[in-house]
Amino acid sequence: MSDRVSNWFKERLGLDDLPFFRTPDYMYKVNFWLGALVASAFIYTVISGLILLLYYNPDQGYESTLFIIDKVPYGSVALYSHLYGAYAMIILAYVHMFRNYFAGAYKRPRELLWIIGVIMLVLTLGTSFLGYSLIGDALATSAVDVGAGIVSSVPGLSGLLPVLFGNYDAGQYGRVLALHIIFAALIGVLFMFHFFLAEHYGMMPSRKEKPKAPAVYTKEEWMKFNPWWPRNFVYMMSLVFLTWGFILVIPNALSYLSGLPQQLNPFLNPKPAPPPNSPAAAHITTYPPWFFLFLYKMADFTNNVLLFLLFSSIIPLVYLIIVPFLDRSAELHPLKRKVFTGIGILMIVYLIQNTIWGDLTPGVPIPFSQQVMAFLPPAVIVAIGMYFLPSPKTETNDSPSLTQSTSITKVSTQNLPSLPIKAVGKVEVASETKKKFAEILISILFIMAVILAAQIWTIPSTGPASNLFGIDLGLIFIMLGEAISLYHYVVYKK
Repeated sequence: MSDRVSNWFKERLGLDDLPFFRTPDYMYKVNFWLGALVASAFIYTVISGLILLLYYNPDQGYESTLFIIDKVPYGSVALYSHLYGAYAMIILAYVHMFRNYFAGAYKRPRELLWIIGVIMLVLTLGTSFLGYSLIGDALATSAVDVGAGIVSSVPGLSGLLPVLFGNYDAGQYGRVLALHIIFAALIGVLFMFHFFLAEHYGMMPSRKEKPKAPAVYTKEEWMKFNPWWPRNFVYMMSLVFLTWGFILVIPNALSYLSGLPQQLNPFLNPKPAPPPNSPAAAHITTYPPWFFLFLYKMADFTNNVLLFLLFSSIIPLVYLIIVPFLDRSAELHPLKRKVFTGIGILMIVYLIQNTIWGDLTPGVPIPFSQQVMAFLPPAVIVAIGMYFLPSPKTETNDSPSLTQSTSITKVSTQNLPSLPIKAVGKVEVASETKKKFAEILISILFIMAVILAAQIWTIPSTGPASNLFGIDLGLIFIMLGEAISLYHYVVYKK
């Protein structure tokens, strides 16, 4: 039955003719599919954003936000999950980028693929900042004020304030909303190009397969792998549903927490703060969205805006864009690229360090001596560690590849003596037992998802109880994602 459905789609959509990457068995692991997780978060955020766009009034930002939360059916579910969809996209994009950085995935022939990915990360941060500002609460207004102050402090850029923010200080966010949508559209366009290049070159092979750049499979090697349809599609859908499930469950569960410590609010509070002109706003500590805490903290290091922009944004961004042209060696192992590996480690350390620092002491000026004490020790530790860590032995392709070893194994098992054949038989029996157990779990997950789906509509559509809808819907998605993952294991695992 499943084969007939698969063949029906294959014939109607011409899926055999698509120039998509054929995937070896060992690549069906999450670390090879981080880009798919980022795309899943992006797609969810776009869908939920379009729903919110039906109700949001940019001329009454804060009031419109409260209207969506309190009056629109399941509006708080859409709003909170839209916020955390963006959060998930940012976190996953960082993980995806640094994983590829340490794997050397920016090397030829993937230079353009890497550069587009870096630009997409910058656009994602900008889009998220603009979306965060649309809430119109005291924190969003303060964030826009700081952003506007930085822009106006740069000589010649003050005239851009009306273009970037419009009449935001009067509570009108039409221009911010327009830029938010434009940035999201740009991400979508670049994503299509990024996806095309990723499929063209294929996923980054294991270093056991391709120890040096250019790390790409030949067309002859590709033809030995699994076709994109339907296996890649099935595996990808399991990741999509799991990602969407957690995006729904986490913020709607967090909405029931109250009285969080101030330091946890930037990370765990999906609810808007008080309006900027209310008495309650005077009693809260203003801080930026968590993904810009590191940037805002670095603004406390100096009064020179150009110097701040140079060290906080321009130098790291330029480095990430030109690193494919700086690291010209063919080596892919991180310990054979010690300088670049060390720089990558320091970027992660400083990013986390400044984020926590900005959360603990927002807006507190930091003297130069404290800056040295904060940034020098990690640099010294990383430099010493990189110097003393031994470089691995040179890897070669003399040993059979994974595809070759698989075929050799298949041939050699035909002539095994009786004892190994029994051992192989035991392995096959154990594998079949696991698959039977997986089939039972699929049935259980499906039944539980149906039960949740049947009762989910009894949850009130507005008010605090409506967030239970988001939790239940997220759990349904997680069950579907896990069921599809188990189906992939049962059908395709050899």
